[in-house]
Amino acid sequence: MALDKNSKIYVAGHHGLVGSAIWNNLLKRGYTNLVGRSHKELDLTDQVAVKKFFDEERPDAVVLAAAFVGGIMANSLYRADFIMMNMKIQCNVISEAYAHGVKKLLFLGSTCIYPKNAPQPMKEDCLLTSPLEYTNEEYAIAKIAGLKMCESYNLQYGTNYIAVMPTNLYGPNDNFHLENSHVMPAMMRKVYLAKLIHDGAWDKIAIDLNKRPVEGVNGTASQEEILNVLAKYGIYNNKVVLWGTGTPLREFLWSEDMADASVHVLLNVNFSDIIGIEKYSSVHYGASTDGAVDRNHSAGRGGAIPKLGEIRNCHINVGTGKELTIRELSELVVKAVGFEGTVEFDASKPDGTMRKLIDVSKLHSLGWTHQVEIEDGVQKLFDWYRESLQ
Repeated sequence: MALDKNSKIYVAGHHGLVGSAIWNNLLKRGYTNLVGRSHKELDLTDQVAVKKFFDEERPDAVVLAAAFVGGIMANSLYRADFIMMNMKIQCNVISEAYAHGVKKLLFLGSTCIYPKNAPQPMKEDCLLTSPLEYTNEEYAIAKIAGLKMCESYNLQYGTNYIAVMPTNLYGPNDNFHLENSHVMPAMMRKVYLAKLIHDGAWDKIAIDLNKRPVEGVNGTASQEEILNVLAKYGIYNNKVVLWGTGTPLREFLWSEDMADASVHVLLNVNFSDIIGIEKYSSVHYGASTDGAVDRNHSAGRGGAIPKLGEIRNCHINVGTGKELTIRELSELVVKAVGFEGTVEFDASKPDGTMRKLIDVSKLHSLGWTHQVEIEDGVQKLFDWYRESLQ
C-alpha cells in the first residue's frame, strides 16, 4: 500500500485551511504529482462530474478535505444543506475512488462527531454513545457517515481508507471575517482593530476593512460608520468585549501540524495498523485488469476476521491533547497583538460547550506528535494575518 514519489494524489478541497496545508506538506516531502480542482472546476456534489474526473485522472490516492462548512448560525439555518451537501460529496468521492481502484484514501472529519456530553478527554470509542450537540447535528451525522463508509469499505472490500478527526484548527489561510469566523481569528482581529482605533491608524483600518468588509462596510466608509459596525462586534477604542464568561476550555491545533499528521497517516498508516493485527490479507483484494477493484472478491464480506469481534471506531483523533480557557487564549492574543487596552467578557452571552478535549493516544501510538505549541501558534497566526494585509 506504499505510495511512491510519483504516485498521483488528488487533494479534494486543496484551497481550504487544511487542504492547502496538506498540499504544501506533500510538496515539501517530494510528492509533486498532485491533482486539485477548485469548486468552480469540479462540483463534488455532482455525481456525473466526479465520475468523469476519476475516469480522466485515475489518482492513486485521494485526500478528501472538501466539505460544506460554517459556524453555529449557518449550521442552524441551513440544516438540510449541511447534511445533504456533505453526504453527496462523500458518497461521490468515496464510491468513485473504490470504482477506480484508488490504493489509499484519507477522509477528514471533525471532533464535532462526538456526543455533547462525552467524557473528557474524548476517546475514539465514545462515538455514538449518547446524543450530539443539536446545533451542528447534521454536519456531525454526515461526518460520522463518512468515517463509517471508510470503515465499511475496508471490512467488505479490503480497501485502505483511513478517517482522521481533527480538533479546532487555526493557521495560514484562516477565516477572519467577523460574521462567520471561528473563535481565535475573530478574537485576534477584534483586538487588532481595537488597538488601531486607539492608535488613530485609520489608514490601517481602511486596509483591513477593504480586505475583509464587515456587513458590507469597507475602508471607504466614514469613521462614524466604521465605529458603529465594529461596536456591534464588541470592538471599541482600546476595548474589546467577548461573548461568554471566558471559562470554557478549548484545544487548538496548528493547521500545518494537522497537515503533517494527515500526510503521516496517508503515507505510513494502514487499516491493519489501526485494528491491531499484522496480517489483514484475508480482506485485501487485487485489482481487476481494467484497474478497478474486483467486486466479486467478497471474502471480506461481513466478517472475514471474526476472531477480532466487532470492528468499529477505526478513525483517528488528531490534536494536541492540551487545552486552555478562552480567557487564557485572549491573553495570548493580547500579547501577540501588543494590545494595551482592556478585554471584557459579557457573561449574558452563551459560552457554548464548556470542554472539548480529545484523547490523542492512538495518534501517538501510530508515530506522530504535534510540534507547534499554542503560545507560538498564536504569534505565528498574527504574523500571517498582518502579512495578509500587505
